[in-house]
Amino acid sequence: MTTENQAGSDTWRSTAPCFAVLALLVLATRGIWFGNPVADYDEQLYSFIGWRVTHGELPFVDWWDRKPFGLFAIYAVIHGIFSPSALAYQLVAAAITFGSALMTYLLARRLARRVSATIAASLMVMLLAAYASYSGQSEVFFTPLMLGMALLLVDPDHPQFTRRALLAMLLGGLALQVKYTVIMQCAFFGAWALWAEYRRGRSVLQLAGLAAAFAALGLLPTVLVGLFYAAIGHFEVFWFANFASFFERAAAPQGRWSDSHWIGVAPVAVLGLGGLFAAFRMARPSPFVAWLFFAGWSASALATVLLPGTVYLYYYAAMAAPVALMAVPLFDTNGPAKAWPGLVLGAILLGLLGLPQRYVQSRDDALSARLLAERLDPHVGPADCLWIWDGPTTLYRLTNSCVPTRFVYPDHLNNRLETGALGVDQVAEVERVLATKPGAIVVADQGVTLRNSEATELVQRALQADYERAVTMNLNGRDITGWVRRD
Repeated sequence: MTTENQAGSDTWRSTAPCFAVLALLVLATRGIWFGNPVADYDEQLYSFIGWRVTHGELPFVDWWDRKPFGLFAIYAVIHGIFSPSALAYQLVAAAITFGSALMTYLLARRLARRVSATIAASLMVMLLAAYASYSGQSEVFFTPLMLGMALLLVDPDHPQFTRRALLAMLLGGLALQVKYTVIMQCAFFGAWALWAEYRRGRSVLQLAGLAAAFAALGLLPTVLVGLFYAAIGHFEVFWFANFASFFERAAAPQGRWSDSHWIGVAPVAVLGLGGLFAAFRMARPSPFVAWLFFAGWSASALATVLLPGTVYLYYYAAMAAPVALMAVPLFDTNGPAKAWPGLVLGAILLGLLGLPQRYVQSRDDALSARLLAERLDPHVGPADCLWIWDGPTTLYRLTNSCVPTRFVYPDHLNNRLETGALGVDQVAEVERVLATKPGAIVVADQGVTLRNSEATELVQRALQADYERAVTMNLNGRDITGWVRRD
């Protein structure tokens, strides 16, 4: 019986232990952050804007960011159904991660037995956590869409391949509405589908028609969003935020690579290179075309990571699923080393996650955020706005404060790389906000990115002239200070 046929013979009794392992691993790697409103940075913005969408406000128009509408729509649905709390999106993200693990398992079963497939899915879960997608980062939400495309396209000989390919391209279009950089993976999947159709004897004209259909389906969700903004008279705002601003943002000095990345990329590098070596020198995977599919997908995921001018380590979470699948030959139980390489690598990766220490950090940070909000709450409200120059975006919601600018994410106004990429003058917007005399201003002792020195000087002068230090808390290794207006 081939591996592929064995996958089809799986029963609930045989797979239940594998799924239980995956569920426990998802809980272990993500549960430590449940309820922590400051688990990471970007998701606080996504949550805030998604929450405000439930109040009839719109991304790009009322609140500025360059992420696609679909990402904020996901958060809006979560907060609309459950609550505006961090726990709401963290629980949904955990459930989605478990679903991604199951899909990774199913794909790995095309190459290996249950033990090896479980290891591959486990590595995917741990890689997401290792690259900061342990709470609500965008990678958590587009990963299952990429896996769905892979499930539809991995078998080029499927009798319904064309229909499956068309559906896959629509999934890719939905993924583009979570993060635009997945276009590199979508391009690979489209090329793979066209290659499969070429093998089936399609003519050049037919291939051109299919390519046009693939592109149309892939672009459809984004076009619909654009038409919506055009209908309400805000197409230019949508276009600038989603596309033009991407090219106007300056690259960080390190660009796409920093010397500090060597250690950070080690997990995906070891798995990718290990899978490549094992496929040709240890145990040739069968069906080999499926492994080639995973290898090509891994390469396109790397292109997704490297597409922006500045690359942060957490971008590598996009490689979690494809590189775990590419590595399957390394820990194939039919190979010479059996499953041991995967078990060893999994144990090392789990140890590197430092879950006990991070649990303590998560609880401390959550408590500090709430204490910070409690101290600031009496000084802000519907009239006296809180302004977060640098600090947790979630403080706006925790204090029920008004927001003095549509650039709600602090990084947009304090980051030197954003100068000229916002559609407004960064320093002028800071001057305008300070002129409103916010009830409290939150600052950090050190920036996450390069700060705009002119804007920073304006803030410091205002603090010295009109504000007094009220509270300082340590969050994510930074001292966050709340200053309140003296009157």
